[in-house]
Amino acid sequence: MTKADIVDTVYEKVGGFSKKEAADIVETVFETAKKTLEKGEKIKISGFGNFVVRDKRARSGRNPQTGQEITISARRVLTFKPSLVLNKALNS
Repeated sequence: MTKADIVDTVYEKVGGFSKKEAADIVETVFETAKKTLEKGEKIKISGFGNFVVRDKRARSGRNPQTGQEITISARRVLTFKPSLVLNKALNS
């Protein structure tokens, strides 16, 4: 599913909005989520799941082609943990 598909679904399901307004709403939701995650805050959507930013420390690794040891830099990663409701829906 693409962002355009989400806009179409919002447009069809929620009456009273133009397609442009539906696109603005979807864009606002994504921008808000992005800014929240950039600040390192958690997003919890009831019945869906949790988005959490985690810090990974630097570590050593190997280049699989040459076997040479390299340093993998520290970084932040986004993780998602589905809610029990979503897990049940996926596994039933």
